[in-house]
Amino acid sequence: HLAVAAAAGRGRVRVHPRPRVVVVTVGEELVEPGRSRPPGTVHDANAHALAAAVQDAGASAVRVGPVPDDRARLREVIEDQLVRADLLVLTGGLSAGPWDTVADVLAPLGTVRLDQVAMTPGGRLGFGTVDDVPVVALPGRPVAALVAHEVFLRPALRAMAGHADLFRPSVRAAVTHPWASPAGRRQFVPAALSGGPLDGYTVTPVGDPSAVGLADLARANALAVVGEDTTAVRAGDTLACLVLDG
Repeated sequence: HLAVAAAAGRGRVRVHPRPRVVVVTVGEELVEPGRSRPPGTVHDANAHALAAAVQDAGASAVRVGPVPDDRARLREVIEDQLVRADLLVLTGGLSAGPWDTVADVLAPLGTVRLDQVAMTPGGRLGFGTVDDVPVVALPGRPVAALVAHEVFLRPALRAMAGHADLFRPSVRAAVTHPWASPAGRRQFVPAALSGGPLDGYTVTPVGDPSAVGLADLARANALAVVGEDTTAVRAGDTLACLVLDG
């Protein structure tokens, strides 16, 4: 690209730097992959999954954590990372009650607002700024965090990186198998999309739509989107699908 610009006589070109995104995972139960996992703990999949998703969106990613559910320690990490981040992502620590670490720490620092979002997989999300740095708080469950990234965070990162195409391509596809959808929530179902624009697309859920696992999302090439007012998806129904691959 630089050679083409030079050949055209352009002495200067406008560029956008890759946004620097710091991904901080929060939770006493998290163990770094490669280490032994004591009872009651899980390996930290979010840090690696979100870092890869951030890079796929066109940004650079730095993983920090896992950080325990300790308010003083989390505040120290946040303040330390703000100086080097164009955007800070926190995942986990959003449970209601005594483990609501992220909300307690962020409240006095900036303008981050946390709300329950009517989507599944999903839950509580946070958006705002601290010291003029955008901060996004995502659920701790890996599938919910990755779906929230696709719906909310990825378009923002694409915009920060200067891309014109902010959103995943979307196609309409005919459903091959029925499933139930919770009332009042927009459902994002990992799915296998097949077909093409000439003959039409079909979409099949990967795994159980009511209990989506990380392996299901890894096998999917699309997210089928079910509206809040729909409680029963029938074979033959047409849904909008976000294309994840290709």
